[in-house]
Amino acid sequence: MTAASLVPALYLVATPIGAARDITLRALDILRDADVIAAEDTRTLRKLLDIYRISTKDRMVLPYHDHTGAGTRQKLVEAVQNGRSVALVSEAGTPLVSDPGYNLVRDVADAGLHVYAAPGPSALLAALCVSGLPTDRFLFAGFPPAKAAARTRWLEDLAHARTTAVLYESPRRIEATLDALVSICGPDRKAAMCRELTKRFEETLRGTLAELAAQIAGRDSLKGEVVLVLGSGGPSRTDHGNMDRLISAALDRLSLKDAVAEVTQATGLSRRDVYQRALDLAKD
Repeated sequence: MTAASLVPALYLVATPIGAARDITLRALDILRDADVIAAEDTRTLRKLLDIYRISTKDRMVLPYHDHTGAGTRQKLVEAVQNGRSVALVSEAGTPLVSDPGYNLVRDVADAGLHVYAAPGPSALLAALCVSGLPTDRFLFAGFPPAKAAARTRWLEDLAHARTTAVLYESPRRIEATLDALVSICGPDRKAAMCRELTKRFEETLRGTLAELAAQIAGRDSLKGEVVLVLGSGGPSRTDHGNMDRLISAALDRLSLKDAVAEVTQATGLSRRDVYQRALDLAKD
């Protein structure tokens, strides 16, 4: 790939989350040839470019992070409008996945310009794949709120997800988050905790929430961003209450089979749970 082969566009370039060699050849080509590089952390970017002997001489390198103003975004949009290629990189991983970039992508797209992804490393996908939990359907929730009360409400909503859920957490708060999840979801919910992914001291813990909480209790050596993968939840007390009302109303109008089908579709609960509860209600 040469500079001429990069068409005017915004390129979302995934960078290593740990091992430097995880970067893709296409990502290196784009970083070598882009007219402008916008980086969440320019110091981290320069370390990566130094490893691969990529020079930024005569090229514009701009910081782009959560506090970047509209003026910088407009400058990047205008660069693409003026026929230049712009590469956006996060400090690590895939841009926009709990990292800056959404507003820039929106502005570039709204201007009728091209946006291309150069996919690669992602802590979300790496943790999901090694968790040992179902991967066919999952919910990515990002970071929980830092304050305890808001975090509890946030986790209560997540607890009832009928699919594998993935969230990020700070090593300083993971112990409190696991304790809260034990209380909210019960001690036996399956989960996995991953940290330092693709780095020298990579660690993945698997088990129940109670087991994970016990394993990290009191540890002061946790470093790096933590990815927590939470197994699918079952119906909550509220779910059961709602289910009873919905089933009773459906049984007044429909056969048992059709009532179960209607409630299953309306709630997303498992057909087996709805069917068993419908049988109990019908007996009563």
